[in-house]
Amino acid sequence: MSWGVTKAYRSDHHAVNEKVLAIVLAGGEGNRLMPLTADRAKPAVPFAGSYRLIDFALSNLVNSRYLQIVVLTQYKSHSLDRHISETWRMSTQLGNYIASVPAQQRVGKSWFLGSANAIYQSLNLIHDANPDIVVVVGADHVYRMDFAQMVAQHVNSGAKATVAAVRQPLHMADQFGVIEVDQNDPQKIAAFVEKPSSTPGLAADPSQFLASMGNYVFDADALVAALHVDAERLDTKHDMGGDIIPYFVNRGEAGVYDFTLNDIPGSTERDRTYWRDVGTIDSFYDAHMDLISPLPVFNLYNSEWPIYTRQSISPPAKFVRGKNNTVGTALDSIVSSGVVISGGVVEGSVLSNDVYVATSGRVIDSVLMDKVQVGEGAVINRAILDKNVKVPAGAAIGLDPDLDRARGFKVTDSGITVLAKGQEVPEPGEEERRLAARHLSQLPNAVKAATDQYPNMREAADKVADTHAAAAAEAAPGARVS
Repeated sequence: MSWGVTKAYRSDHHAVNEKVLAIVLAGGEGNRLMPLTADRAKPAVPFAGSYRLIDFALSNLVNSRYLQIVVLTQYKSHSLDRHISETWRMSTQLGNYIASVPAQQRVGKSWFLGSANAIYQSLNLIHDANPDIVVVVGADHVYRMDFAQMVAQHVNSGAKATVAAVRQPLHMADQFGVIEVDQNDPQKIAAFVEKPSSTPGLAADPSQFLASMGNYVFDADALVAALHVDAERLDTKHDMGGDIIPYFVNRGEAGVYDFTLNDIPGSTERDRTYWRDVGTIDSFYDAHMDLISPLPVFNLYNSEWPIYTRQSISPPAKFVRGKNNTVGTALDSIVSSGVVISGGVVEGSVLSNDVYVATSGRVIDSVLMDKVQVGEGAVINRAILDKNVKVPAGAAIGLDPDLDRARGFKVTDSGITVLAKGQEVPEPGEEERRLAARHLSQLPNAVKAATDQYPNMREAADKVADTHAAAAAEAAPGARVS
């Protein structure tokens, strides 16, 4: 990547002549995403087939023309550091950089004690860059945003701190940091409340409230002063949202930026205000399902505001016949480079690089990461499989929660089964093979919809399903259902 000088731009492209440094907070453990974070930092978790979660924050900053960026890391940061160094290389000749900075114990002997403390311990980065404005963003949300528009409002408002806010339904107030605005000035924060049981609705829409997105803009000198005050306090968690923002609110110096005002080139009304916190397994899974409809809730294919990542050197995806002429098929799915579907069926799923689905293998409403192998006649249903998982022939994952838990797989309350990186899947017994086989003869939903519209196709479709079931029984003896 090669980019020009760092400037902040309004949506009308008039320059705001402020020097901007961007700080990405990427040190979170991500315990709620276990086991996907067992071996990596949360921002390094793969997403949408080809990306890492941090790619969304970095792409938004780069597309906003902010090209001096530091990424603060801490837990299990090896794969994150490697991804940043291999993917996000800027033209240093023009003074641009994306630098991964680990916890260094510059202040005392403790590691980062919170998001605010992470920046406090890294104040040398602000001093060295000497910016007028500091943009602080999280590294684990899925969205598109032009931060230049937020910076323009911040500068024009005279606020010392500005918080980006997304509108959410009132019943979700207890899940977010809630922003209550001044009745006389809707761009000024009157109160910042962390996960309240209830909150007043917006004047413009009483069914919604403003939730903090975890993205902030600060005057640099005001941020530095606030961090020093926070470091001296004993009654603090050293958190940006919980401590630093309330500091500015109490001083009457905090503004709010309504995300619905953000205008992204190439966006649609359906996805322009999309923002997803993927901090749990359920939200991570749901965000993937948002991607795969014909008119997706979040459109990855907006070339006017691209999401950048490291390009795979894998060959193109391939769909071929398997044994007994079973047809390799993918329906309503995202399929990445290097994927081979050899006589299997994939429906409503996201497949990362180099996934292999063998004859009569079935992947339904699932997320498979790099190099997962699905054996002949195996069925994967509503599951997330991390890298390098090998599913033996005839196995069933996501069809019986008790069976999944007995094998050491994580199952969420909503019924999503999750396997860790390289987790072993035992050879299936006869009962498990029969369980898988019962699903192999079922038509994919997309095919059912087509045959309902064109009944003369149903007989042919049923024959294809029978062929898949027979091939699976041959590959995995004992799987045939009489």
